[in-house]
Amino acid sequence: MQSKKSFAVINYEICNPKKCNPDEGICASAKACSHKVLKQIDGVFEAPMIFQDMCMGCWDCIEACPLDAIQRMHII
Repeated sequence: MQSKKSFAVINYEICNPKKCNPDEGICASAKACSHKVLKQIDGVFEAPMIFQDMCMGCWDCIEACPLDAIQRMHII
């Protein structure tokens, strides 16, 4: 029996760094990710990306997101 893998996913319809940080455009979740797998690759004021294969499932990003745009995804 395989173990279940969990990782974070971003709902890009909700995610908007302009709303959660209007002055600097820095994603609170990317800043909170201690494993550095959630990054604003395209720059400030742009939605972040998650390197899902490297996600450790610590959920710091979920707790930090003021817009609730990040959720857990489970794969069996």
